[in-house]
Amino acid sequence: MIIVISLYRSCLEDKMFINRTAVLELLEKRFASGKAEFFVLYGRRRVGKTELLAHFCEGKRSIFFVSDLGSEVSLRTALSRAVNAVLFGPGQLEAVYTSWEALFQAVGQAAQDERLVLVLDEFPYLVSAYPPLATILQKVWDQMLKNTQLMLILCGSYIGMMEETVLGYQAPLYGRRTGQYLLEPLLFRDARLFYPSYALDDQVRTYAVFGGTPAYLQTIDAQIPLAQNILEGILSRGSFLYDEVHFVLQQELREPKNYFAILQAIAAGRTKLNEIKLATGIEGPSVYLETLEQLKLVERIVPITETQPQKSRRGLYRLKDHYLRFWFRYVHPNRSQLERGAARLVLESQVLPELDHFSSLAYEEICAQILWQKGLAGELPFVPERIGRWWNANEEIDLIAMNADQAILVECKWSSQPVGTNILAELERKAKLVRPELGDRQLNYALCARSGFTPQLYESMQNRGDVSLFDLKSLFSLNNVV
Repeated sequence: MIIVISLYRSCLEDKMFINRTAVLELLEKRFASGKAEFFVLYGRRRVGKTELLAHFCEGKRSIFFVSDLGSEVSLRTALSRAVNAVLFGPGQLEAVYTSWEALFQAVGQAAQDERLVLVLDEFPYLVSAYPPLATILQKVWDQMLKNTQLMLILCGSYIGMMEETVLGYQAPLYGRRTGQYLLEPLLFRDARLFYPSYALDDQVRTYAVFGGTPAYLQTIDAQIPLAQNILEGILSRGSFLYDEVHFVLQQELREPKNYFAILQAIAAGRTKLNEIKLATGIEGPSVYLETLEQLKLVERIVPITETQPQKSRRGLYRLKDHYLRFWFRYVHPNRSQLERGAARLVLESQVLPELDHFSSLAYEEICAQILWQKGLAGELPFVPERIGRWWNANEEIDLIAMNADQAILVECKWSSQPVGTNILAELERKAKLVRPELGDRQLNYALCARSGFTPQLYESMQNRGDVSLFDLKSLFSLNNVV
């Protein structure tokens, strides 16, 4: 029995439920454990937490409660009715428990001899409405619930609040959880399943624009061209994604103006900590940046060869979320025109002429994702331990995959022209620059090219075993990638 107290649309109404195999297997394992389970699922909004849990609860004796911004009394009333429906049947929905202690004790009674799943989705809203709730739940768990057949799942979008109440060392519920999982956006291999009819190059462009957030991917109509999806789903006033960035920041964060200023600065090329500080006027941007990193909106990157990444002075910040990049590049700066209905003008004069250039960074990230998979599948000379970018003051290498003994230097070319011998020669020149940081690792090379390679490059490769060539088709030719 599943009871959902929410206006949120379940995954059964959505067009598709895309691969979340790892977390579903983990949840099923906990469900089958035969003992009390306290599981924490968290992640940013729109990433698919509610849909995943609804999918997990299908066919199970369960209470699925999605909190909102209501009062303590209204939330306790709604959850009381959901609990009563499981204990007594749908005809007993009006009785309200006078305290949260009594409510959780009733749940425990219902789970004494039979497995019961209780999902408290958007748990931070419950705590905001009634701050003592986490402490009360901790007390009831210790005194009763841990000795029942209850599988308690706390789910939340606001990562900071989840840290304060559940995950952090000083949180009331710290140490009670038996499992946790940070749900992140989909990788390209899964995201592309939302638009399988697109050609491979358009799949890359689509991922560059929409990223891997399931809610964003579900707005795509794969029966119409990508350009039309951008026009109607992003650039047009009233579309779901038009004001999405403002919505996410307001819902997830306590000081949205400061976070917006930081994101805007990074989007404008202010990638160093001091640059962000100067651009925003915020004295302590590090605290805000840490939160944005937790939400997977921003990432701090360092050259892959750094042995102490956290202490590196070469660290740079960049927008991690693809749609965020697109929004700050094309929606926010053109807001005045878009508000006047000039969406098609912005699309044709700015977005489409630059779309391939804009997609090149996403292509590098896709190459990194797939190289991981190829390494695990035995299609590389070794299984990488790390993959990332490298740079110094004047030079950069798109990707380096490495372990303790070997390294692959990778050039990713999102160009309409085939890659020739000059690109390989340039990569070999850069190898000399990075060699001191790679030590005595054996070097290999890989070229990933959207448009393939010249006959001259193929000819020069005949007597070499240290270079791998991947055009767009062969890059995606792995069974567990496609």
